[in-house]
Amino acid sequence: MTIIIILIVLLALYVLVTYNGFVTLKNRVKEAWSDIEVQMKRRYDLIPNLVETVKGYAAHEKGTLDAVVKARNAAMSAQGNIEDKAKAENALSGTLKSLFALGESYPNLKANENFLELQRELTDTENKIQASRRFYNSNVLAINTKLEKFPASIIGKGFGFEKQEFFKLDENEQAAKQPVKVSF
Repeated sequence: MTIIIILIVLLALYVLVTYNGFVTLKNRVKEAWSDIEVQMKRRYDLIPNLVETVKGYAAHEKGTLDAVVKARNAAMSAQGNIEDKAKAENALSGTLKSLFALGESYPNLKANENFLELQRELTDTENKIQASRRFYNSNVLAINTKLEKFPASIIGKGFGFEKQEFFKLDENEQAAKQPVKVSF
């Protein structure tokens, strides 16, 4: 009888520890997504300043500037799952590359301190977004792996924990994988 009680207590402790592990992982995924959103908001705030700076030097590059603004607005309003948000963010990153390429074609713009500072800030923000994505994906990997491992999978699924989506490039998003082409 004592052995049965000990086994029940050990099983209850295992369930408790495993459940708490899932809660921790779920909250880490939420925190990581929040980090991505903070950096994306920073990028959204910097883009209008960069576009205005470029407008003064490259007025005839309206198509590129419009594409950046359109991609920014699409990324800001992207709703739904992680995959939809990732597509919008990847499109925005591609248009920003085109905007930075304009700086190479306009020596006065390239020498403008405001443009250079904004470019540095956006580059820094892009790096932080990449780091945040990696942090998010590592937390998603941790919870998804735990949800697949036995016997933790029984407990996780029993308490309603679900696999999370990775923040990744869409396989069909070939434009994001190609180098930026700028022609004048």
